Amino acid sequence: MKDKPYNSMNIPIITIDGPSGSGKGTISKEVANILGWKILDSGSLYRITAFAVRKYNLNINNEVDVKTMLSSLNINFDISCNGEQLIFLNQENITSLVRDEKCGIDASIVARYPSVRGELISLQRSFIETPGLVADGRDMGTVVFPEAGLKIFLTASLEERAKRRHKQLKELGINVSLTAVSRDISIRDKQDQEREHAPLVPASDACIIDSSKMSIKEVSEEIIKLHKYSD
Repeated sequence: MKDKPYNSMNIPIITIDGPSGSGKGTISKEVANILGWKILDSGSLYRITAFAVRKYNLNINNEVDVKTMLSSLNINFDISCNGEQLIFLNQENITSLVRDEKCGIDASIVARYPSVRGELISLQRSFIETPGLVADGRDMGTVVFPEAGLKIFLTASLEERAKRRHKQLKELGINVSLTAVSRDISIRDKQDQEREHAPLVPASDACIIDSSKMSIKEVSEEIIKLHKYSD
């Protein structure tokens, strides 16, 4: 890995990109736990931004207002006693509040703004720590960490992704139909793939894994094998 201003110590990085419901968040946590590395859930940063736009009654279609707001946000992450990632915005625990589908769709809207993406890039790169980082998102391997040692693009069928997301929402106590979840994921896919800046695409050197018929353990083991091979 070449020296870069954001990674002058050449700390190893694995990026895991993919669409909503592909399992990248779950897999990233599993891989990070196995390796004992740090983790970055980049998607939560866009969800936090979208949530803050709603909370402070801003116009989500005004890029300047959204970007300006970011400088006033105090974002922190923590881990609960049961291993769950906790998200805090200006000292408020918003973990459950950023997980609804409306927030996910709004996150895709703010993610289209180049000034917002630019503002968040330096924050994302600040997560690099020894012994290594597993970063999941939609442009980790293409934009944020282009020189990562291993890039994964994780995908799955729309049907399977909708089922996974529906199960996750039910476990969070959010009552929504599978049909509605499938529709929202389809909308988000379109927004992510068609945005002008940093669209959702595999990096040219990414390893593509279809997790539709794979277990969490199987996908994680495949990524660990690829990591060992890439060393």
